[in-house]
Amino acid sequence: MEKHKSKYRWVVFASVLFAYFLIVSQRTAPGLITDQLMKDFGVTAAAIGLLASVQFFAYASLQVPIGILSDRFGPNVFLIAGTLLNGAGTLLYSFAPNEYVLFAARLLVGFGDATIWINVVIILSQWFKVNEFVKLLGIAGMSGSFGFLLATVPFSIWISNWGWRVPFFAVGVILTILGILLYLILIWQPKRMGIVSKVSSRKKNPREKSVSILKRVFSDRQAWATFFCHFGLVGTYVGFIGTWAVPYGMDMYELTRSESSQLIMIGLIGAIIGAPLMSWISGRFGSIKRPYLFAHSIVFLGWAAFLIFKGQPPYPLLIVLFLIMGYGNGASTLTFAIVRQSFDIKDVGVISGFANTGGFLSAVLLPFIFGRVLDSFKDGYRYGFMIPVVFSLIGLIGAALIKDKAHERKKPTEMAV
Repeated sequence: MEKHKSKYRWVVFASVLFAYFLIVSQRTAPGLITDQLMKDFGVTAAAIGLLASVQFFAYASLQVPIGILSDRFGPNVFLIAGTLLNGAGTLLYSFAPNEYVLFAARLLVGFGDATIWINVVIILSQWFKVNEFVKLLGIAGMSGSFGFLLATVPFSIWISNWGWRVPFFAVGVILTILGILLYLILIWQPKRMGIVSKVSSRKKNPREKSVSILKRVFSDRQAWATFFCHFGLVGTYVGFIGTWAVPYGMDMYELTRSESSQLIMIGLIGAIIGAPLMSWISGRFGSIKRPYLFAHSIVFLGWAAFLIFKGQPPYPLLIVLFLIMGYGNGASTLTFAIVRQSFDIKDVGVISGFANTGGFLSAVLLPFIFGRVLDSFKDGYRYGFMIPVVFSLIGLIGAALIKDKAHERKKPTEMAV
């Protein structure tokens, strides 16, 4: 039985999306306890920014290598290993006695997280047809937004009632068990059922050298366009939401931790709506570039509004701005629709990894630079918002560089990786 014809593909779809949902929650959950970590461990804002950045640095640095390896050896083992590493890192974080163990734990989580999205994309491209794949990308992006949502009010309430260590310990245990279940779902059960990919024989062909693959990627304008697009949308959102959004609400608007996490939840509503909505609009227009260019434009204007109001826009406008930031992050799933549309199926992993590198390179840079600005200026937030403005402008340039193509309807046999 072939993968894209099997009903079992929906079991695979649900399981990998649940893994993505839970892992994404741990990208931003530490942002809920930024002030507590500064108090408990006696560290500066710059150190907290570096703590967030080290996770995203590990993530960004591994995107292209993981893409190459996943294209070559298959995505299942990397998704399983990444989930287990996330579980181990989250458990270590919950036990951390000092800031050095915190750094080691977040580095471990970053290594695990680096394997997740790329391999979710490849697994979906293996199990589903092209027309299904583009639609399901929007749902996959929405599941990630629900993961971010988990790390707002629900996680904040959990932390308020139990302290911050117990919730992280519990999630670490769940992730470890999930890694074992993924082995059974992705490897053991399909073998038992005789579900195969049509192009498994491709492994017998001579493998292209990694250097040749990288040269081809780095010389391709479309690949760089996806890199810049993700740099502008994902890193600005994840970098700010994951580290500074909660303390920003508490410092600038005198909100409680729970109220600040509600602001983040508003942004996540935008992200939840943005992913499927942009996939639908793209399908209706038969174009990815035009709706994506629009998304980048309003995100740039949204960040610019923070500068115009000197870091403290009126509260009703602040709600709209958080919705816009979230919408842009949800729209970023179109990056991978561009990748699937523009490149040979054998390069989906490495190009997806390259694009993802852009997003998390900005997520590495923004928290640390933002923290340094906060430490250096009394009116730090006012000047700190210059960073996402510049980053989102780079994303807008990337969207303008995209070479749009009509949606292609390929034969089902072309879907397997």
